[in-house]
Amino acid sequence: MAAPYNSEPGQAWYPSSSGVVGIPPAGGVGYPPPGPAGVQWMSLPSAPPNCPPGLEYLTMIDQLLVHQKVELLEAFIGFETANKYQVVNSMGQNVYFAAEDTHCCTRYFCGPIRPFDMKILDNGGREVIHLYRPLRCDSCCCPCCLQRLEVTASGSTLGYVVQEWSIFVPKYEVQNAAGECVLRIEGPFCTWSICGDVEFKVLSRDGETQVGKITKQWTGFIKEVFTDADHFGITFPMDLEVNIKALLLGACFLIDFMFFEKSNNEENDCLGMC
Repeated sequence: MAAPYNSEPGQAWYPSSSGVVGIPPAGGVGYPPPGPAGVQWMSLPSAPPNCPPGLEYLTMIDQLLVHQKVELLEAFIGFETANKYQVVNSMGQNVYFAAEDTHCCTRYFCGPIRPFDMKILDNGGREVIHLYRPLRCDSCCCPCCLQRLEVTASGSTLGYVVQEWSIFVPKYEVQNAAGECVLRIEGPFCTWSICGDVEFKVLSRDGETQVGKITKQWTGFIKEVFTDADHFGITFPMDLEVNIKALLLGACFLIDFMFFEKSNNEENDCLGMC
């Protein structure tokens, strides 16, 4: 059985139908219990050949919704807590939970550019996808230090999301395990979320055809101003390779950190898009 995930030393977390995150009861464990009251999980489909365990869910969907949990401590005093997300399908059924694994000092001093490990768990508490973002300069002035996210599953590398040098709009390559470009992502000139959605286009390898999108959804004035609890939608072709779907999920988290995380309780400006 999977070991509990600790967001801080001695502090385990687990989701519940009320959205409460805290220390489980004595003898409990810090991972999502199978089918908690009020929470409906997506049924596990049959696994296709060579599919990493836990990625079977992605074979049956063409859309994911990623909801960041509102942290009251962060909202009231501005202290940056470890990010936690609920990943659901278009029917509102839980698919995964994702949790950032960083130290509080890293979050405080490095802010949105902080390195992180992200653990993506299924309903049994198993880590099915792991994201790793190293510490790199987030500036168009340093094209040799652009962002890079590694996505692994069951100990094997699925691929990478690599920021491309671009002055005017954010661009990324989605690469397979061999480092070959399989898709591209291109964002808008300004990534401010001002009373509307912000769309990052998912393009074919040659950049000519749009095959999907990653959308930062407008959540209302109060949430946008006083929290960084963002909501995203990810769409892609149903028949897209399951490993690439996992890479697009990873790209969503990288985009969230780069453009929509607050630093000292303020939104990043448009310089963060380069």
